[in-house]
Amino acid sequence: MSGSTTSMMVDEQRLPENNVQQIELLTGTEDSYGGVRVEIKNRMDSDVFGDVLRASISQWRQKGTKGVWIKLPIQHANLVEAAVKEGFWYHHAEPNYLMLVLWIPKTAHTLPANASHRVGIGAFVINSKGEVLVVQENSGRFKGTGVWKLPTGVVNEGEDICTAAIREVEEETGIKTEFVEILAFR
Repeated sequence: MSGSTTSMMVDEQRLPENNVQQIELLTGTEDSYGGVRVEIKNRMDSDVFGDVLRASISQWRQKGTKGVWIKLPIQHANLVEAAVKEGFWYHHAEPNYLMLVLWIPKTAHTLPANASHRVGIGAFVINSKGEVLVVQENSGRFKGTGVWKLPTGVVNEGEDICTAAIREVEEETGIKTEFVEILAFR
């Protein structure tokens, strides 16, 4: 995974007695999809965590961050309630951590469901002139690289692989296609 690490500090906040309080924001790694991944490593009081989390969400919202992933080791389970109060939900759990997620935009989220496996498709589309359809990614690893590739995507849970190929081509290009056959399966 490529990304950059960010550490942010909230500007001073005025308290009623004209004292100044600085809140250090959560440190995270930006991902290729406009999100941020945060791993909680230090013990923290749940009330303090709530304040830090609210300030961090505000900063991420201003930056246009979409999804927030918080990896919460089991020894920090005291922080779950504060995160849930801020809108986070459980994504998945492993024996030693819980992954919490939040979608910041006021749109339907596009965070992938936790998978026991993932099935991806690559569509090889040829028109009547024998031309092959290729695309450039708007997000992900190849965004902005100038790389041309076949339309690809992930099959939704319960979705037929043939239907997924047709859907992915239309989502990425607006072109309606007809499924003919599977060329390869790996």
